[in-house]
Amino acid sequence: MKWAVITLLLVAVIACANAYKILGVFPTMARSHFFVGSALMRGLAEKGHQVTVVSPYPAKKPIKNYRDVVTPNILEVWKARADNIIKIRDQTIMQAFMGIYDMGIEITNSTLEEPSLKQLMASGEKFDAVVCEVFVSEALFGLAEHFNAPLIGLSTFGATQWNTDLVGSPSPPSYVPNPFLPLTHEMSLSGRIFNLAVTTMEHVFFNNFYLPRQRDLFKKHFPNSKKGLDNIRKDTALVLLNAHVSLGFPRPYMPNMIEVGGMHIERKQKPLPAEMKKFLDEAKDGAIFFSMGSNLKSTLLPAEKRDAILKTFKSLKQRVMWKFEDKNLPGKSDNVLISDWFPQQDILAHPNVKLFITHGGLLSTTESIFLGKPFIGVPMFGDQYLNMARAEAGGYGIMVDYNELTQETFSAAINKMLKDKKYEERAKVISERYRDQPLEPLELATYWVEYIAKHKGAPHLHSAGQELNFIQYHNLDAMIILFGGISVVLVVVLAIVYKLLAMFLAPRKKMIKKKKN
Repeated sequence: MKWAVITLLLVAVIACANAYKILGVFPTMARSHFFVGSALMRGLAEKGHQVTVVSPYPAKKPIKNYRDVVTPNILEVWKARADNIIKIRDQTIMQAFMGIYDMGIEITNSTLEEPSLKQLMASGEKFDAVVCEVFVSEALFGLAEHFNAPLIGLSTFGATQWNTDLVGSPSPPSYVPNPFLPLTHEMSLSGRIFNLAVTTMEHVFFNNFYLPRQRDLFKKHFPNSKKGLDNIRKDTALVLLNAHVSLGFPRPYMPNMIEVGGMHIERKQKPLPAEMKKFLDEAKDGAIFFSMGSNLKSTLLPAEKRDAILKTFKSLKQRVMWKFEDKNLPGKSDNVLISDWFPQQDILAHPNVKLFITHGGLLSTTESIFLGKPFIGVPMFGDQYLNMARAEAGGYGIMVDYNELTQETFSAAINKMLKDKKYEERAKVISERYRDQPLEPLELATYWVEYIAKHKGAPHLHSAGQELNFIQYHNLDAMIILFGGISVVLVVVLAIVYKLLAMFLAPRKKMIKKKKN
């Protein structure tokens, strides 16, 4: 007994010695994005690390080792844009980029202006690592230098230029689709041309029009910086991606870019509220779950789209649970249950749920696959098109174009998925692939954060490619010199050969001329 107590004390001492102080910065207006960041920070707190979380969403109940720095003004910025979210899908790609970047500038400035964050910055506190969401908020990376801690980027979706540039992961446009396009890794010539054009346009706009605005914000809020924003970006120690190869396509990563997709997913399901449980338990013909995510409210759908959805649901023998934000929904049939909140993962885990209707967001599609449920997607913006292109290519999803959403098209997609068992079978196959990992995603993510803190930023993982400019990285200068030198040598050799041939042929010409005479 005595030795057991001593052993426990030693373990506690070692754990305390290895505990780190981690700052998490999640300047997001989307609660779904915050779910990913908060899952990581809670996981670190459970392992004994002291975490401080900057976000507009404080914990509802006190959590051990977890402290909130609340930034509520971000939500005011979002409210001004939320009603226009459906209109985004009608914009051109350039307009969509500009809208996202404008929003990023507003949210970044709003976060840095928050009194709570300014108070933290003036506190003189020390941190072992700064985890910052990578979502058009680059000026916030200055917090890493301010607290003299390594920067860890967290992407709430997959790899994009915003995060691959931080560690130098290559993204060949010949087979890596732009996250804003509905393409797969197997592109036709026209697909590759389109992908290259959009990726080039995004690169030019990001580096020449958007980043300068973030640099201005950085200089405003971090006037004493010695490194500058560009150096802080390229010195990023680690990037965690909310993605996994089983749900996407193979692509190259640097060793400090790690896939931890689905780390927010609860591995143990909770009991459903009584009303919801009864509704699903009694669904003898099965049930369908319909949610457009946390950003897009179903109440904002135009009347004609809402009517088409209602008529479709009324024609089904299955029961439907629809995340709808208004208790009053005229035309709702008895087989439909509406609520402004549903425990999505627990509902998808119910055996009577046959399929999921979603906007195609990465969190929702990952949860659906984890639980082995196929889904129908109505993508609206961002990476939702890419996610649904992957699902269709993988055989576990059907995409319905929002502009073509009618009772006929919507009913056809639902009935096709209900009748054709291949979708359910493929979802289960992909689920098995996704679950087959040596470590659970959250465990892997916390390991890497600890690794970076322990090894003081792990500079040995830094790619030398980060120190090269575009010309050097692509070896253009070396190719010019090499091929230029080869060309010179070739010209000299040809000139010598020509001279030798001329010297050799000249006497023969004279001899032939004499013979003729």
